[in-house]
Amino acid sequence: MKFSTQLAAFTLALSAFSFSKTMAQDGFFSQNQAEQKEVEAEFLRSVNYDRFKIHHQELTKNPHIAGTAENELVQQYMAKIMEEAGMEVKVYPYDVYLPNHPGKSMLQITSPVQMTLSQQEKELDEDPFTKDSRLHLGFNAFSGSDDVTAEVVYVNYGTREDFQLLEEMGIDLKGKVVIARYGGNFRGFKAKYAEQYGAIGLVVYTDPKDNGYTRGDVYPDGPYYNETTIQRGSMLTLDWTGDPLTPYEPALPFDGDVQVERLDPKDVALHKIPVTPIGYGAAKEILSRMKGQDVPETWKGGLPIDYKIEGGDDLKVRVMVDQPIDFIRANNIIGTFEGAKYPDEWIILGSHYDAWSFGATDPNSGTAMLLTLAEALGEMAKKGIRPDRSIMIGHWDAEEQGVIGSTEWVEHFRDELSAKAVTYMNFDAGVSGRNFGASAAPTLKKLIIDASKEVMYPDSAKTVFQVWAGEKAEPGIGNLGGGSDHIAFYMHVGIPSLSGGSGGVTAYHSNYDNFNYYSKFVDPSFKMGGAVAQLFGLVTLRLANGNVIPYDVPRYAQDLKGHFQSVTEKVKSMSPDFTEFYLVREALIKLDISSRTYQESLEKALSSGSITENQLKAINQGLIGLEKSWIDPQGMYYGDWYKSLYVCNDPFSGYASWILPGIQYEVAIQRTEKLEEWDERYAAAIVNLATKIDALVEMM
Repeated sequence: MKFSTQLAAFTLALSAFSFSKTMAQDGFFSQNQAEQKEVEAEFLRSVNYDRFKIHHQELTKNPHIAGTAENELVQQYMAKIMEEAGMEVKVYPYDVYLPNHPGKSMLQITSPVQMTLSQQEKELDEDPFTKDSRLHLGFNAFSGSDDVTAEVVYVNYGTREDFQLLEEMGIDLKGKVVIARYGGNFRGFKAKYAEQYGAIGLVVYTDPKDNGYTRGDVYPDGPYYNETTIQRGSMLTLDWTGDPLTPYEPALPFDGDVQVERLDPKDVALHKIPVTPIGYGAAKEILSRMKGQDVPETWKGGLPIDYKIEGGDDLKVRVMVDQPIDFIRANNIIGTFEGAKYPDEWIILGSHYDAWSFGATDPNSGTAMLLTLAEALGEMAKKGIRPDRSIMIGHWDAEEQGVIGSTEWVEHFRDELSAKAVTYMNFDAGVSGRNFGASAAPTLKKLIIDASKEVMYPDSAKTVFQVWAGEKAEPGIGNLGGGSDHIAFYMHVGIPSLSGGSGGVTAYHSNYDNFNYYSKFVDPSFKMGGAVAQLFGLVTLRLANGNVIPYDVPRYAQDLKGHFQSVTEKVKSMSPDFTEFYLVREALIKLDISSRTYQESLEKALSSGSITENQLKAINQGLIGLEKSWIDPQGMYYGDWYKSLYVCNDPFSGYASWILPGIQYEVAIQRTEKLEEWDERYAAAIVNLATKIDALVEMM
């Protein structure tokens, strides 16, 4: 590593004294610790907070749904900024099957009155962005196309449990239109269950109890949904993530040299019933006319009406959707700072860039942050300060229709990623408020916490850690679920992943998610983007420069103990005679011993500097392979594309994180006969992990 500046002797000594223990634990030789601290100090100085706002404003000038000319303008801007920062930029095109336009859509009450209901946000004089003629009606990608008129049934959030309760109550959904409120699960499962129970149409709205006037002032006076705000989103629910027609394989361009076999759309389980989203003002017109039995207390929303389950014979609603689905060109834009020492070890950061409208919070707050971070790394590179490992920044396309762009890239480079990727860090909507938070694989949690102690929280005298943790010794870090671009990296290939940034109330997936809304209610200071860039830039540099990749290896055993205790209790509630997973218990003991031995050996080796270059290469390759211990060729019973035994998104809700998903699934379907099999499969994975850790110790 080359440096253009040097620290004074006092600063060097202070750095070595203050950070020696942490840095030794986190992968640096003692003699390299002060050097790394200067690199980090230079990076923090290089982050230009003002650039975040400039990028954000440029990225969100136009509505830019995937497959449009406006989205191409975003692509060009990102490529330009990364190239100017000194990154090597490549474009990876894929031809994917998706709807990027609502087509024709209509929602009407046909009886006892005739009324056409609004399907788009109202224009606001206070917000000129709302008058853009390119804004679409509210629509749900991968809705079925049909024109139906029927009686109405209210299904609460439309979760699996909600539909089961309606069945227990004797409510017949066959031939009905159902209306559900957003929340509780991924919206696509509302359609999946509605269709499963015989409904012929679905209307989805956001209830003011969940986001609206019951929470506070509504837009434009406040940040909450007004009566016309509509949450758009994909309805895609398949047994895999990514392009619907190319599971396991990348959707390579039709005009390319290599062709991939695609499924016939007729053979893919796409939704058949028409679906449309609306605001709660339009929903009130339907719900207030319902005359059936009262809903359970927990199903009541915030509208000033008596919530009923059935609308009765007189109330008829028409749902008409004619949504074209075709192939569009999705382009992933990847920028790379090649590593000076280990170019084939990759630190990958990413966010998608396509949006339902302007994308001010989702996703382009994350995009703007990554461009700001890239520029800071570029400033360092111009001074001769290059990372040891390669740093890659991926901007993914077509995420909103089903996490498609990133998945195709991962499937395209599956083997290479499995061998080279150290981590994937996801920043979808990464600067959406002023509340910092993160979810991560066990090995990455400590890195985030440590970095948060080095960055000042904007407009305060506290660090991000102090604001984030509050009175706690350690802030809570969640586990990754579904819903964004980490899925293929983490759950399909086994690359340790995280998602982090700052959040708050947003105009999620609506036409109001624009620069005006952001500047008034998300972060008027526009300083959080710089702080998030600084924090995760530090995480990036520690992963990129650590002599030994700074995974927190003992965290596997620590977290697994708690997760198996939790899932064992769930199994016992299903099967009272069940005692424990015996093989797993023994495997966890071995893992705990192996992990402790590894940490002790690592600290001694780093302190003494006794590891040779060849040993380092072997150790780091071994570390990259640790997470692969969870990758099982058989995969999950609910979809074998999902390979990780450790983590998956809940296949019944779509968003929630399932840790130990194989067992979680057995509990969900109330099946006991495969518990012994899962004891064997999980024990084998844990022993494999422990054996790999033992091998690392032998290398030291």
